[in-house]
Amino acid sequence: MSAKPRLHSPEDDLAFMRSIVEGGGRPSLTLAICYLAGGLLYGLQCLFHVGQVLGVIRWPDLANLIFVVAITVAFLIILTWAILKDRKDGVMNRGPMASRTLNGAFSSAGMANAAVIIVFGVGAIRDNDFAIWLYYAAIVFALQAAAWYLAWTLKKKGWMLAVALGGWATAVALGVLV
Repeated sequence: MSAKPRLHSPEDDLAFMRSIVEGGGRPSLTLAICYLAGGLLYGLQCLFHVGQVLGVIRWPDLANLIFVVAITVAFLIILTWAILKDRKDGVMNRGPMASRTLNGAFSSAGMANAAVIIVFGVGAIRDNDFAIWLYYAAIVFALQAAAWYLAWTLKKKGWMLAVALGGWATAVALGVLV
């Protein structure tokens, strides 16, 4: 005798739909690796610039440029690896809606950051004015703050709001102090 298939209750269906929307899953490992690499690389770059301000680091202009570009190239290599790995594994097309939305938000912020690098870099070189390039950091902080604010609106974690507000305040400070 065959057993009757178990019918799902409306509560089961609601619980399933809620899990899709709310998530609760962890972010992908590649996202974590990208944020770790970005923080370490750009932290190193900030320390480098502090060393320049304090007079500890006195490199020729070309060496400074090579160092700064190398930091960005290293991050772009890691980001490319992460995008290709996630695409291969299908990570971007599965998981809760909130997680996919966050992946999209941070990927979009990264794409916008790449455009900003090109626009500010070309503008600084064309106008022969390094001060234009210095606004780049403020824009990066603003875009990342916007992505973290979106994360907060979806997940309602206090630390996400703190990161968003800190990024926003830093963006304003960097832009005003350049």
